[in-house]
Amino acid sequence: MSLHPSSAQAPNKGAVLAIILISYVMIVLDISVVLTGLPKIHQQLGFSETNLAWVQSAYTLTFGGFMLLGARAGDIFGRRRMFVIGLGIFTFASLAIGASQSATWMLAWRAIQGIGAAVLAPSTLALLQMNFAEGHERTRAVSYYAAAAGASATVGLVLGGVLAEWVSWRAGFYVNLPVGVGLVLTAYRYIPETAKHSGRFDLSGAITSTVGIGGLVFGFIHSAQSGWGNSVTLGALAGGFILLLLFVMIERQAAQPILPLHLFSSSIRSGAYAARVLYLGAMVDFFFFTTLYLQNVKGYGPAISGLAFIPATMLHVPFAVAVPRLVRHFSANRLMVMGIMIGIVGMAWLSFAGTGSSYVTAVALPMLLIGVSQGLTLSPLTSAGVTGVAHQDAGAASGAVNVAHQLGSSVGLSVLVAVAGMATAGLTGQALTVARIHAAFAAGTVMLVLALVVVLTMIVRPLAKQASASVAAPDAS
Repeated sequence: MSLHPSSAQAPNKGAVLAIILISYVMIVLDISVVLTGLPKIHQQLGFSETNLAWVQSAYTLTFGGFMLLGARAGDIFGRRRMFVIGLGIFTFASLAIGASQSATWMLAWRAIQGIGAAVLAPSTLALLQMNFAEGHERTRAVSYYAAAAGASATVGLVLGGVLAEWVSWRAGFYVNLPVGVGLVLTAYRYIPETAKHSGRFDLSGAITSTVGIGGLVFGFIHSAQSGWGNSVTLGALAGGFILLLLFVMIERQAAQPILPLHLFSSSIRSGAYAARVLYLGAMVDFFFFTTLYLQNVKGYGPAISGLAFIPATMLHVPFAVAVPRLVRHFSANRLMVMGIMIGIVGMAWLSFAGTGSSYVTAVALPMLLIGVSQGLTLSPLTSAGVTGVAHQDAGAASGAVNVAHQLGSSVGLSVLVAVAGMATAGLTGQALTVARIHAAFAAGTVMLVLALVVVLTMIVRPLAKQASASVAAPDAS
């Protein structure tokens, strides 16, 4: 039997959705699988406490920076082909990370793994858009997509902690080999290739955006060590802003930009991207600093720390899966607003966790709220980010959603590391760690409040006006 599906045959939507979800789980899992193993990585590879953030940022930075180029490659060469190529790069880099013997090599391969994810991720969402019709069918598929992302983030924490304590932190990356090979084989079997289009790569746009964002991330993290007045910090931040301005100019003039600026002509899509950056910045704050709190303040081992995140998944997954049914009774906007408000309460609650705090009251209960928040928020934000997009822009729009996701993770974490550094000047020992965590959670709460403001002003209000206009139009006629 041929591995290639017949073009005349209708695709097996169940198989296609399973392949998309598993591949996306693998991508997101590798964002979180290192978190509960960070203290072990710190000891074995010689990271400084501040530079430990690069274990996360090296991946999310190249992931977000090259994702738009990966989306364009899918449009030109076919999305299944780029799906498979991305899987190959991602899987090989995972093996190399597991074999790394120094911090430099780990970060280098972690960045290459991010490039593989940047090729792979846009294809997953674009394939979902191409294979599931807009409406209830796509809403249902997107809800599973969002649920898979949330579940895999927590599964990565649990798996990473268990492996770090009982086997090795390296095992979390070796797991990707059999999964990656299996996905390649099933992709050729069940996913039909999409049409190819002639086009050019906007390489200058990809480089300026990636290096520009990298400059900002480096500057924020460096400020935590050397202060805001340091010449390297100021130079990195200034260079980053200049390159991002240059990126916008390049995109305005490019014949085939990797980020078509007309995607931002809709305030709804623009609001969805901005809110996603803020929301994910707060969520990576939650995962990163809660891990440090559990291990460095409460004294939990990696395995127990991973298991301690289970409350965040208990309600996340069922709420995310229930979104399509809830949308029939409540609007997607109401769910999104409610989800962010619940997240604000949960994050603010976490900011009071201290040395003598109970795990149940100070961590587990706010985790339940954050899980509900993620379940209600991410799916509507994803749908808003691709709403009204033409088929030819499907790859670019899905790339923009994922770029916003990774931009929030990389820049958001670097900003919060910088805020934590400013708030703890002069402190030492456990008092330093506790103060850093309090400051980070407080800043994460502010990020969620800003996300709520963006949603209300750029998504909810315009949609309410559109609904009022559509009701008034028949009456006027």
